[in-house]
Amino acid sequence: MTQPSLNTSNNDSQDSQALNILTQLQDQQLLIVSQRRNGLILYKRYHAEFAGPGAAVGGLFDLDCQQVLPVGNLSLLSPKFPEERQRAYALRMQWIKLIKQITSKSAPLQRAQKILEQFEGFNFKAETIAELPDEAFALLVGVLPHTIRQARHAHHLRG
Repeated sequence: MTQPSLNTSNNDSQDSQALNILTQLQDQQLLIVSQRRNGLILYKRYHAEFAGPGAAVGGLFDLDCQQVLPVGNLSLLSPKFPEERQRAYALRMQWIKLIKQITSKSAPLQRAQKILEQFEGFNFKAETIAELPDEAFALLVGVLPHTIRQARHAHHLRG
């Protein structure tokens, strides 16, 4: 893979970083989320998707992306070989399947709790998870932002 196309850790530049990424996606550039503890929440019209480490973003996958939210210290790479693209597409599908498993739970609060647990399981720092908006998690698992707030509060009381 080539050098990272974007690698910014400064929170002040997060909006600029998100805009740059969105422009790349709209230009149909295919990028790969690096294998570090990072990812990208992709806001679509009625839902959001999470692309975690190793996953492909852009290309034909995300033509309908309206907004992005970097998670962690995001680094995106450009694939050099077809094998890299193939593996990245497979990993993107795995991330989609994981979120689909969470959304198959019928109780909204259970889905909210599970997505928060999963992000902890991905080894994101507690402060990174706390900084992510309730709306982002809500759009990932099809619940209202209020339900995510309830799950965070319940988790905080347990924790």
